[in-house]
Amino acid sequence: MPILTVEPSEQQLTVLEFLQQRIPVAPRAFLRQLLKKGRVLGEKGPFSEQDLLLVGATVRLPDSGRVRELLGAAPPASVQVRILYESREILVADKPASLAIHASVGHEQDNLTDRLKVLLAERGDRFTIAPIHRLDFETSGPVIFGKGKHACGELGRLFMRDEVEKQYLALVAGKTAGSGILHSTIPAKGKLKEAHTSFRALARTEEASLLELTLHSGRQHQIRRQFATLGHPLFGDRRYGGPCPAVLPRTFLHCKHLSFVDPFSNTTVVIDSPLPADLDPALAELGFQGSLT
Repeated sequence: MPILTVEPSEQQLTVLEFLQQRIPVAPRAFLRQLLKKGRVLGEKGPFSEQDLLLVGATVRLPDSGRVRELLGAAPPASVQVRILYESREILVADKPASLAIHASVGHEQDNLTDRLKVLLAERGDRFTIAPIHRLDFETSGPVIFGKGKHACGELGRLFMRDEVEKQYLALVAGKTAGSGILHSTIPAKGKLKEAHTSFRALARTEEASLLELTLHSGRQHQIRRQFATLGHPLFGDRRYGGPCPAVLPRTFLHCKHLSFVDPFSNTTVVIDSPLPADLDPALAELGFQGSLT
C-alpha cells in the first residue's frame, strides 16, 4: 500500500489538494472518486476530500495498478512544472528562472502557461487558466493562476487592492542600510506611477548585501529599477548595470513568499518557495552561506 507523509510545506492542505500536488498527473475526478469510496486512509480511517492535514500525517493509498502507474508517472521533460498549491479556483506554480510566463516573442514554443495547459490536459481537466501577475524572465518563484474567467477576475482584484503579500530575496551590489523603505515613481504605460518597496538586510559586506524585500506595489522591474537608482544594482542584472560574476547564471532575484486571503473560501493561503540551487554559488562566493536559516 503506497504511503505518503505530509511535509511542513504541505501543512493545512486539504487531502484533495495534497494528492493533487503529490500526483499532478492524476485526474482530479479520479482522486475524488478514491476519496468518495473511502479508499484513501489516515490513522483514524478514511479521509474526506476537505479534511485538513498536519505535518507528519500519513496518507495511505490503495495498492492498485492505476495508483502505482500515476505515482510513477512524470510529465514529459518539456512540460515538467511544480505545483505549489491548488484549489477549485486557484493554482500556484513555481516558475523557474529563464522561463517566460506566457507566449511572447522568442518564447512561443515553451512557457509556464503552456506547460500547465499540457499538464492539465493530461489530467483530463477542461477548465481554462491564466496568470494573475508576472515575474520577469530571469526571476524565479510562485505565480498565481486563476481557473476560469470568474476566478481570474476575483484574483485580479486582490492584486489591484494590494491584498497579496509579496516577499523577495535579492543580492545587490554594495553595503545597504540595515533596513528601509524606498518610495519612487516608475514609468508604466506612458505614465509615472508610485512604487513602494521595504527591505531588511540579511547579510552585508562592503561588496554586497543580501536583502529580504516586501513589495507594496507591483510595477514592472520595480525592484531592479529602484535599487539601481539607489546605487545598489542587483547581481547578475546586466540591463541595470549589476555585477555579473561567473558563478551567477542570471539576475539574483527570487520571489520567496506569497500570502493572501482566498476570496472563495475566505481562508489564508501561504505559499513559500525556497531559494533555487542555481543561486547558491553566488552566496558561497561572498561568504553568505547560512544567512537564510
